[in-house]
Amino acid sequence: MGGHLSGGADAAGPADFEAQARERLDDPTWAWLAGGAADEISLRGNRAAWEALALWPHVLRPLQQAHTRVELLGRTLAAPLLLAPVAYQRLLHPLGEAGSALAAATQGAGVVLSAMSSIALEDVARHVLAEPARGPLWFQLYLSGDRGFDLALVQRAEAAGFEALVLTVDAPVQGVRERERRAGFRLPDGVAAVHFAGAPVPPPPDPAAMCAGLLARAPTWDDVAWLRAQTRLPLLLKGVLRADDARQAAALGAAGLVISNHGGRTLDTVTPTATALPRIADALGGALPLLVDGGIRRGTDVLKAAALGARAVLLGRAPLFALAAAGPQGVAQSLRRLRDELEIALALTGCASLADASRALLEPAQ
Repeated sequence: MGGHLSGGADAAGPADFEAQARERLDDPTWAWLAGGAADEISLRGNRAAWEALALWPHVLRPLQQAHTRVELLGRTLAAPLLLAPVAYQRLLHPLGEAGSALAAATQGAGVVLSAMSSIALEDVARHVLAEPARGPLWFQLYLSGDRGFDLALVQRAEAAGFEALVLTVDAPVQGVRERERRAGFRLPDGVAAVHFAGAPVPPPPDPAAMCAGLLARAPTWDDVAWLRAQTRLPLLLKGVLRADDARQAAALGAAGLVISNHGGRTLDTVTPTATALPRIADALGGALPLLVDGGIRRGTDVLKAAALGARAVLLGRAPLFALAAAGPQGVAQSLRRLRDELEIALALTGCASLADASRALLEPAQ
């Protein structure tokens, strides 16, 4: 495990935190954090897609009342930034998810806690809910195939004060992560998915079945409808890339969608999220709030996401590099800098708010 409270002071941008994290983490942990599926084409493609979008700024616009606020599920966010759900953060720092969540809360950013968290959801919630200027607090869920277990976990999240559920729908099996295998990654003693202690034991693998029988427990649209009926919390689906799937999610009562390809960690050569986002925005016509993740590093990326139809973005690796490099203080610093960059990007493109960002802000070819 790596990560220190010191460091980060000389980090001028996300690449500096990434370099510092690489220095502090051993090879297996770095492979887990930085790697993707197979040849990592999708991992690189997410980033390349944002970089390929060119901004086409206005000038001499009135900016006296400019701001970065957005409305999302009945709340006002100071800026459209949330931490994406990432498992096992105690690999990167002893405070794990509690440290990164508290840092986000101090910056007004939202938190989506992974069901595979290495810190209990109640402990994370206590850190976040005490911050008066915090952003939203959501809980990400995988369906295990045991509805009793899944419902009990949902009820824990409700009781702890989480405000929405985010169901990951794009990973019925794990991707082919060759970089992790080459590095010999395994969870060290003392780091585990604490919410799954005592989970029902799945049946033994069936070598004759596709994916060793795991697909027998893969969630379906029927499971989404079941979960929607079991909770009072808004339900968002994470991992949607197709317009037809987005329309079906809306028909089943989803409160929002996260356009995501799992950070390029499951299916390689899959569509970049910056490509899928406008297609889904066009298909839904504003019927649901859309969020997006995958390769977002800079304030200009956040502005481009808004121009393509996103209400907010989820941040995965970038704040985790900061957590490994400099602890919770690094996460807070990275979020503050990203918000500063977004403010600068709005000012330099003539946008008084994110509502002013549309595809007209991108090159005509877009």
